[in-house]
Amino acid sequence: MKFTKMHGLGNDFIVIEARENVDYSELAIKLCDRHFGIGADGLLVVEPSGIADIRMRIFNADGSEAEMCGNGSRCFAKYVYERGIVKKEKMAVETLAGVIMPEVFVENGKVESVKVYMGSPIFEANKIPVKSDKQKFINEPVKIEGKVYKLTSLRVGVPHTIVFVESLDENMIKELGPKIEKSSLFPQGTNVDFVKVEDKENISIRTWERGVGLTLACGSGACASAVASAVLGKTEQNVNVHFKAGKLLVEWLEDNSIYLSGSVEEVFRGEIEL
Repeated sequence: MKFTKMHGLGNDFIVIEARENVDYSELAIKLCDRHFGIGADGLLVVEPSGIADIRMRIFNADGSEAEMCGNGSRCFAKYVYERGIVKKEKMAVETLAGVIMPEVFVENGKVESVKVYMGSPIFEANKIPVKSDKQKFINEPVKIEGKVYKLTSLRVGVPHTIVFVESLDENMIKELGPKIEKSSLFPQGTNVDFVKVEDKENISIRTWERGVGLTLACGSGACASAVASAVLGKTEQNVNVHFKAGKLLVEWLEDNSIYLSGSVEEVFRGEIEL
């Protein structure tokens, strides 16, 4: 099977085109293994669509299928454009979270960056979902192993829960991330974004990703973190979101739409025997 390895700020994916008689969940577990497979945070599958230009399916490293992925969608757009599968610089991509609208920016025939319409944030607790009597779950105190944390949850394609911190301590993130991800508060689990506010236009984040673990970057997490920061008055609505390997721009517009922009790269192509 032929494959392509891609990443957005270190959030890495294996991209394949649709195959018959394949269990993509099992395939994702095998291919994403960093010791016995190719190694990646997720598997992206290119499929035809009846309602958009193309369809993207994404499977996490643990085999679970995700509704949508910001960095994955940007890698996906670069892949299908550069191979002539979709010849539009503004394209419609079908996902489980609905149709998203990536726009590729091309230099010398190569896609250097991608801006993608990520939809609108969903705050209703029952739609995230969060088990709560509150209509919205914003800055809510939650006790975890004797310590109280203020959590803000929203859905940007997938569920995200934001924790504002003074420093991005990796040991703390690895300890607290899975406890929040699998908390009984979140019947479908949740991605967990640890956010350090730098100033009104810059935040730094690390994401404990549902079904994956600690990742170098997360596009939907960047969007959710930027929106939560703005809602709580910590930042403006347009924010640079900084990761270990670079930054993404999140724009939350007056019409409630979110746009995510940043660079994407193809790492290598190869073949693997199944």
